Amino acid sequence: MDSLFGNRRISLSALKDFSKLDNPTRHHLKNVYSCLAASMMAAAVGSSVHLFTSILKGGFLSGIASLGLLIALAVTPNNGKNQSKRFGILMGFALCCGLSLGPLMDLVIEVDPSIVVTAFFATVMIFACFTVSALWAEQRSVLYLGGTLASGLSILLLLGFVNIFVGSFFIYQLHLYGGLLLFCGFVMYDTQLIVEKHRNGDKDFIWHSVDLFLDFINIFRRIMIILAQNKESKKKRN
Repeated sequence: MDSLFGNRRISLSALKDFSKLDNPTRHHLKNVYSCLAASMMAAAVGSSVHLFTSILKGGFLSGIASLGLLIALAVTPNNGKNQSKRFGILMGFALCCGLSLGPLMDLVIEVDPSIVVTAFFATVMIFACFTVSALWAEQRSVLYLGGTLASGLSILLLLGFVNIFVGSFFIYQLHLYGGLLLFCGFVMYDTQLIVEKHRNGDKDFIWHSVDLFLDFINIFRRIMIILAQNKESKKKRN
């Protein structure tokens, strides 16, 4: 059956065909995803420290620390001589993000411990599918959604702020499910944006991995909440 992308057929070999990416871009993406994988491991360590030890606990301070480290990474120039320093800042940022997820994981584990694992693998599958779609699609085809995604993010932030004072369950659900769809879109957008930035001379793979890491974390958080809500609803019905 012909795919939506033209006469190419959807198959395993087609999904592996990224011939439109030149070798330097492929090498850059390899570095980006290596940093992303390292960030995920650091975040997992941070969450584990919160869940299984009393050394550090996630909360307001870990959130402030993650923001501070993100700013530190942004203002540290990518001059090719301080990659180790910038990578260390990235690991610290990811560790604090993992710590910040700890309190939410505590609540989810009380509902059903298996939700955390299910949410993680669901996020990996979603992330992988949207990443492959972005790399396989026509060049720059998703970049035109940048304005729409930015507007959606602004609306999402506004809804979250308003709901602090309103406390509406409907707004909360809209924020939850709308955010999930939005960040799925950002996975595709950020992936193509990274490719385009590299082609324009931006080789900062450490900073590029931050965008994808934040997309992953936001999707993971929302899937955990949705699964926990569904589990609670089933318990109440029974």
